[in-house]
Amino acid sequence: MLEGSFLSHLVELRTRIIRVLSGLVIGFIPCAFYARELYSLLAQPLLEKLPQGGQMIATDVATPFFVPMKVAMMMAFVITLPHTLYQIWAFVAPGLYAHEKRLALPLVVGSSLLFFFGMAFAYFAALPLVFEFITYFAPDGVAVMTDIGKYLSFVLSMFMAFGFTFEVPIFVIVLVRTGVITIEKLKEIRPYVIVGAFVIAAIFTPPDVISQFMLAVPLCLLYELGIIIVTIMAKNQNKQDQSKIDPAEEKNTPGKPD
Repeated sequence: MLEGSFLSHLVELRTRIIRVLSGLVIGFIPCAFYARELYSLLAQPLLEKLPQGGQMIATDVATPFFVPMKVAMMMAFVITLPHTLYQIWAFVAPGLYAHEKRLALPLVVGSSLLFFFGMAFAYFAALPLVFEFITYFAPDGVAVMTDIGKYLSFVLSMFMAFGFTFEVPIFVIVLVRTGVITIEKLKEIRPYVIVGAFVIAAIFTPPDVISQFMLAVPLCLLYELGIIIVTIMAKNQNKQDQSKIDPAEEKNTPGKPD
C-alpha cells in the first residue's frame, strides 16, 4: 500500500516537472527570437549613462550569441513563473491541511510579486543611479566599455540581491507563524537588523555608497512592514478565537454571574 502510494507520488512529481520544463521551453521560443532586443532593454540603464558614442563590447568569440540567449532564458523563467508556481502548488496542496492551504497560497503569490518588485526597483531605481555614479568618476581619457557578459552577471547579482531583499516580509511572517520567533523579539532585535542590513548591502552590492543605501534602506523598511503585517494577523487571529467561544460556556465560567 505504502509502495503504491510512493510510486504514485513519483509519477505525479515527474508529470509536474515535465509540465514545468515544457512551459519553460514554450516560453523560451519567442524570447529567443527577440533575444537581441531583450538584451538591449536590459542594457539601457548603463547605455543611457555612457558618454555620447559609448558602447558595450564582447571579448569572447561566442559571447554575442550566448549572452542574449541567457537573457532569453531568464525572461522565459520570469514569464512562465506563474505556471511553474501553479504546478508546484498542485503537487503539494493535496498534502496540506486547510489552514496550511490558506496561508501557503497567499505566501507563494506574495513572495513572487515581491521578488518581481525587487527586480523592478533594481532596474528602474538602483541601476541608473549606480551607473551614473560610476561613470561620473571615470577619469578623463578613460572610455567606459563594459563587456556584455560581465554586465549580465552584474545585473543578475543585483536582481537577486534586491529580489531576495523584498522577500523580507515573507520571511518575517513565516518565522512568526511557525513559532520560531515572537513579535516582541522582532521589535527587540530591530537595532541589530539595521546594522545587519548595511552589512549585507556592503557584501552584495558594488563598493559605492548609493547602491548600499538603496539596498539597506528598503531592507529595513520591509522588515518593519513584516512586523506590522504579523501584528495585524495576530490581532485578527485573536478576534477569531474569541468569536469562536461558546456563549453558553462563557456564561457558565466560574466567577461570572449567572
